[in-house]
Amino acid sequence: MRTRELAEQFREEIVTLRRALHEVPEYDLDLPKTQQLILDALDGLPLEITLGKELSSVTAVLRGGAGPGPVVLLRGDMDALPVTERTDVPFASQHPGMMHACGHDLHVAGLVGAAKVLSALRDELPGDVVFMFQPGEETSGGAPIMIREGVLDAAGRRADAAYGLHVGSSSEPLGMWSSRPGSFMAAADQLHVRVIGSGTHGSTPYRGKDPIPVLCEIVTALQTMVTRQVDVFDPTVITVGRIAGGTKENIIPDDAFFDATVRTFSEATRAKVQEASIRLVEGLAAAHGLQVEAEYQIGYPVTVNNEAEFDFARETIVDVFGADRFRERPNPRCGAEDFSYVLQEVPGVYLNLSACASADPDAAPDNHSPLANFDDSVLPDGAALLAELAVRRLHRAG
Repeated sequence: MRTRELAEQFREEIVTLRRALHEVPEYDLDLPKTQQLILDALDGLPLEITLGKELSSVTAVLRGGAGPGPVVLLRGDMDALPVTERTDVPFASQHPGMMHACGHDLHVAGLVGAAKVLSALRDELPGDVVFMFQPGEETSGGAPIMIREGVLDAAGRRADAAYGLHVGSSSEPLGMWSSRPGSFMAAADQLHVRVIGSGTHGSTPYRGKDPIPVLCEIVTALQTMVTRQVDVFDPTVITVGRIAGGTKENIIPDDAFFDATVRTFSEATRAKVQEASIRLVEGLAAAHGLQVEAEYQIGYPVTVNNEAEFDFARETIVDVFGADRFRERPNPRCGAEDFSYVLQEVPGVYLNLSACASADPDAAPDNHSPLANFDDSVLPDGAALLAELAVRRLHRAG
């Protein structure tokens, strides 16, 4: 496969880029150093480049030389996490409290590699390729901003297909590809609750309205709600990750708070859980004579892989890398991904690639861990697959 051969030729360049990116992790939507490293890496390629207005994005369009035709979009996210790195790699983060703990540095380097490969094949491409370098995946959602700024139509017409990949630091052996058709990753919403009582001395709770036991009852009741009101075959996960209230053991506070993440895999269940959770919170508080403020905040939608595009991607992986390099996941993943916004607009597929640096994937630190370690030897494979998907998709639709 020419894409694999070309990607291998660019190995040193993209590995060097990945390690430079790893040293300067940046957070959220404003990533000036990351953006500049991308621009420097793309310099000299036959690309039409546009920079984001509301965020430090880079959109690059490669015009195929074999006549006008379809458009394929390839995406890589750019942002890091507020994590203090604890690895011993020589290119560890130089920004205190920040780390590329989710592998987005590999995503960027792999997408740059795909741009280099496809630029070398430009004369043979019967269509255009859009390279979407996106900030803000971990936070406020850079994808919808880039969509609003025109990334899906950057080539002059709407993209016909979209592909992205995400590396992992654990669970799968190095180099293994995986994905599934249909729902692949969860919708991620937030539930914020403030239970309002009336403070008093801890020795005389009857003289006030204690919000803490009511809040605790709500937390446990939410789990019962999931098991009794939600179809077990269309699952929901509610995790309360933060609880706050009070200042001292003998003072009943005026209020108490919790924040929860809510993961669902269909829009029908998502809507049902939103309604049911607010009803439960308000009802339990009222039953105890307390007030409550509850906000259900909608986050990233379900990441849904188009079935035809999934079949195409799986066939391509098997053809290029062999059947032993691909595993179809039996179940969706509970993580969330703002590439879902792209897949709501354009048929496509999201793939996982293991970059696990450990001989024991099950024991390796997971993504988002300060010890997460990614083996960048997989970079040429990631670049080659993105390029190969674009080449085959353009020819298939052309």
